[in-house]
Amino acid sequence: MPDVDWEATRARLARLADLVKEQGTLSPEEATALLEARARALSREPRPQVDPGTLREVVRFKAAGQRYALESRFVLEVVRAPELVTLPGAPPALRGLTLMHGEVLPVVELAPLFGRAPSDAAGPVLVVGVGRAELGVRTEEVEEVTVLAGSELLAPPTSLNDDAGHLVSAADREGTLVLEGEALLGDSRLMFDMSGEGAA
Repeated sequence: MPDVDWEATRARLARLADLVKEQGTLSPEEATALLEARARALSREPRPQVDPGTLREVVRFKAAGQRYALESRFVLEVVRAPELVTLPGAPPALRGLTLMHGEVLPVVELAPLFGRAPSDAAGPVLVVGVGRAELGVRTEEVEEVTVLAGSELLAPPTSLNDDAGHLVSAADREGTLVLEGEALLGDSRLMFDMSGEGAA
């Protein structure tokens, strides 16, 4: 596997930052709205474990032909067309880096975690995290925000392998996999060393 050229990657990120600056700074109204959105995200308290029969709000999306749902408390925003800096030799799950509010954000693909080939289709990126942006999840389509009743969900499919089983808490009757947000954010395959030594 070839080494990542971190010097070239930093140069491309710097050019991306310059492009963002050229597009203009936020107006006072936009800056206020952004700060309020961040304050709301930071003030969210962790929700208790969902019991059967209770409701949870989820974002439904499609990636590499599979439908997923992730609790909306983990979704900070949806970015329609982010510019990605790809990293030659990066792990299959890491599709690239982008700048998000001045911070470098790794953008990942879910399919390799489930033993499937990634999709070449470009679509919106879900910015996920708890209180701050931690990952961008590449999708083909963000379908809707909806409410799921725990009593209507099924157990995760037995076909999920050991590497992916902990990422899914349930499934619905249409085959949508309900992702476990904490497990997704804590998966070591989605933790990358951005210090310049390479990807973890």
